[in-house]
Amino acid sequence: MTNPGAVPRSLPTRRLVGLAVAVTALVALALPALAGARPHFKVPKPAVLTFTVAKVGKPGNAAVGIIPFTPGLYKSCAETPAEPTLPGTKLPDPCQEVGSVPYEYGIGEVEVTVEQYVAFLNTVDPFGRNQMDLYSPDESGAAWPRFGQIDYSALSGPGKHYTAAAPEWNDKPYGFADFLRAARFDNSVANGKVLSKTESTVGSGEEEFRYVTYKVQLSRKTGTGMYDMHKRAPVRTSGTGFVIPSQNEWIKAAYYNREGFGTNSYWWYPTGPSIPSENPEETAPNPVTLDPATGDVTNANVQPLANFHAEGKPAAYWCPSNQTEEACKKVNPIHMPAKAYEKAYQGSLNTVGQAGTYGPWGTLEQGGNAVEWTDTITKPPFGVKGHRVWRRLHGGVPNAPVYQLWLSAIGPQPQKNTFFRETYPWLGFRIGVIGEGSGGK
Repeated sequence: MTNPGAVPRSLPTRRLVGLAVAVTALVALALPALAGARPHFKVPKPAVLTFTVAKVGKPGNAAVGIIPFTPGLYKSCAETPAEPTLPGTKLPDPCQEVGSVPYEYGIGEVEVTVEQYVAFLNTVDPFGRNQMDLYSPDESGAAWPRFGQIDYSALSGPGKHYTAAAPEWNDKPYGFADFLRAARFDNSVANGKVLSKTESTVGSGEEEFRYVTYKVQLSRKTGTGMYDMHKRAPVRTSGTGFVIPSQNEWIKAAYYNREGFGTNSYWWYPTGPSIPSENPEETAPNPVTLDPATGDVTNANVQPLANFHAEGKPAAYWCPSNQTEEACKKVNPIHMPAKAYEKAYQGSLNTVGQAGTYGPWGTLEQGGNAVEWTDTITKPPFGVKGHRVWRRLHGGVPNAPVYQLWLSAIGPQPQKNTFFRETYPWLGFRIGVIGEGSGGK
């Protein structure tokens, strides 16, 4: 009879050795299966994006003289009023000669969209670590119901951490860019693989526009490419490839008329050759109106058209479909009171391209919608001291008056200003391309 409390006898040494060998063999056999059972994080392939650029020709065109933020277009700075100063101050505001480009090039027909920027984020930051500061929490729909464009989820799988905050945001301009974000986006495109390149022509005569459509598989590499992001002030490293347009490239595409129409061949607005009168809005384009649920333009039949805040009229407005009107009108990441917030943040971005007024080379919405970065480095304004790198922007915004659409509206900003970037939801950019075969006639 077996005694349940008894200690079992020790096994013979030979049997112990055999048992150890068997256990070792079983563990060895099990390891591959255990390894296969572990979670396997498969990173999706890099996104494929499509960009259409307008071809800009007439290399070596003449520049135009301007005094920043004042009416007037001059053949050269020799023709400008003597000793100009900034209105309301005694600070010098010297003339600049802008718009001359000695080569052919291409510039985006429209601005980079939220959908494209989301695809870029998920490509270059597939695990959602945000180590390159390409995203900010204020960009989410929860933080900013009316203006937040992109949501982030830490729990999503690789390549799925970033999504549009509402479906309607996909075809709007990305609006939270500083120059460093724009440059990294451009590097991803420049380092990517061009899968196809298709040329097309629209219209005829003076309204003939030529385009190139590129299909590009993005690269995960953003630190170098067209811009070396290890440098304090990144500049172009190649004469061929995708770029953020320079100030002169941007201005020529928006304002220079190859047929000589305008003043000294330059338009005052990207929508036409009018020169401001004593009341600049008399010669301004019409302001857009938007579908309040989608942000689509509803008055495209009224031309010329641009997204800016016309005096005495309500600014363009819409509220995403997954937000309430109350949230859109009150909730904001800087905790402004509702009345102050409504006054400070009046204009909304519209669906890209829908204003429908073409510039002289076939671009859309270089006037209004998001203000756009250029890669042109400039001196700090008014003698500001410090180590910041300043660059030029252009184009106007839905929240600003019509003068922001003038050719002379060439405002500078630091290439990285975190507070400005996260509280000013109208900062965009478009892609350009330089080098062989990039230009038009």
